[in-house]
Amino acid sequence: MGEPLKKEDIRRVLEFYRAIGVESVPCEPKARPGTKAKARRLKTAEQKKGREEKQKALQALFNEEIKGCTGCKLSAGRHNIVFGEGNPAARLMFIGEAPGREEDLQGRPFVGDAGKLLTSLIEKMGFSREDVFIANIVKCRPEGNRDPEEDEIEACLPFLKKQIGIIAPEAIMALGRVASQTLLGTTVQISRLRGNFKSYEGIPLMPTFHPAYLLRNRKDKALTWQDAMQVLKLLGMDAG
Repeated sequence: MGEPLKKEDIRRVLEFYRAIGVESVPCEPKARPGTKAKARRLKTAEQKKGREEKQKALQALFNEEIKGCTGCKLSAGRHNIVFGEGNPAARLMFIGEAPGREEDLQGRPFVGDAGKLLTSLIEKMGFSREDVFIANIVKCRPEGNRDPEEDEIEACLPFLKKQIGIIAPEAIMALGRVASQTLLGTTVQISRLRGNFKSYEGIPLMPTFHPAYLLRNRKDKALTWQDAMQVLKLLGMDAG
């Protein structure tokens, strides 16, 4: 490095610029030591605070509106309400149709065979279950794992909408016909819906096949991965 300029040298340079009509010389301020690290710490603290606030909001929703719910006939036969789980500040949300037997017993979404397949998809996408949020259209198990009926969906859907509003994900993957048709307000078949982004309340929504369907139709797993890759691209992530 050369020697620092003396005051006299700087004065002559400035006089030269003034003589040729330059009124000012742009100067990029030098960041003080530790400024970037401080900004990162502030951002991390803000993210932590935002996550904690969303977790409190979700807990309040459960305690004040969902816990002990008897809003439809499904409440009579349940073991547990399956509220949903994951990151309250998730960028990506997965929404299925209803809890199954294992989910009802454990009080957690997607923990049976279909859940194992969903977990595999989540991990292949570069996430863990703790990174995303997983929920269902209805929060109690329909008897015999039947599809939830219209009145059951109508009773439970407001809870899910509030969850989505609190989490505010950047994208949603709707798993299967019931979830996709309910959130989009359509009767179009899932085979025609999947593969193209729709919109739910301004949030990009990708309809795709339900993991339980993929257990019976493994050839369509490739189509679901195509859907997942579109979601990753939307989120600015590389497909695994």
